[in-house]
Amino acid sequence: MPLIGYDHSGTAQVGLLHDDGTVSPLGETGRFWADPAAHLAAGSDGPRLEAADLHCCPPLPPAARVVCVGLNYRDHAQEGPFGVPDHPEYFGRWTPAVGVSGRTVRTPRGEPGLDWEAELAVVIGRRLCDVDETEAMAGVLGYAAFNDITARRAQHRGRQWTLGKNVDDSGVLGPIALAHDVGDPRDGWDISAHVNGERVQHSSTDRLIFGVDTLIADLASVMTLHPGDVIATGTPEGVGHRQDPPRFLGDGDVVTVTIQGLAPITTTIQHHGVEA
Repeated sequence: MPLIGYDHSGTAQVGLLHDDGTVSPLGETGRFWADPAAHLAAGSDGPRLEAADLHCCPPLPPAARVVCVGLNYRDHAQEGPFGVPDHPEYFGRWTPAVGVSGRTVRTPRGEPGLDWEAELAVVIGRRLCDVDETEAMAGVLGYAAFNDITARRAQHRGRQWTLGKNVDDSGVLGPIALAHDVGDPRDGWDISAHVNGERVQHSSTDRLIFGVDTLIADLASVMTLHPGDVIATGTPEGVGHRQDPPRFLGDGDVVTVTIQGLAPITTTIQHHGVEA
């Protein structure tokens, strides 16, 4: 059963989503992420809710870091001007830029459209500092589909990618499947993106240049990772701005990211100047 977030009287909560569409409450996000293992072991702290009646939000603590990895599939690195990196290429998203499936993302003024990036997100479940790769994998709480929707014009305005990677709600995070339920992405999980039903990206998570274990250990050698931190592990080849001619998401386009064993995520694009 995956974790989702939802709003209750103005407070973000975490819950377990059941196959029948009901949700078992697990508590306010801050309390849950203080000790996720204990909250999962204790189980629900209230009656089940109907998921269809909830206003969903990212199930992350306010202080979560969202660390993204660029150029982490060989084919994607080679389709651009950068080449295959010798070390992981990191950049950051802020939590206000993280959204959930089913929302509309608005193209900023001055952008020709937005671009898609199907990714596997890794969610940390315990404090990790100076760990080896085995300890790193033991610290994973779960995995989710992620769409690193990007404003390319803003991204390439300078040498840092931060602005183009923080459009409102553009880091689309799916329900978090618990690691013990879904296994290990090093075994190779299919990952795809579709735009209006057309497949535009397809790869496997065993093609990551730097695997989940390597990324976590590398990050934890410099910064302490905390429960609720997210690592978006990079996108495969097939992004829109590298096509000939470049292709961007326009008004009304629907982009879906699917990863084997995880809940899919879907986003509708609203172009600037178009009223909802």
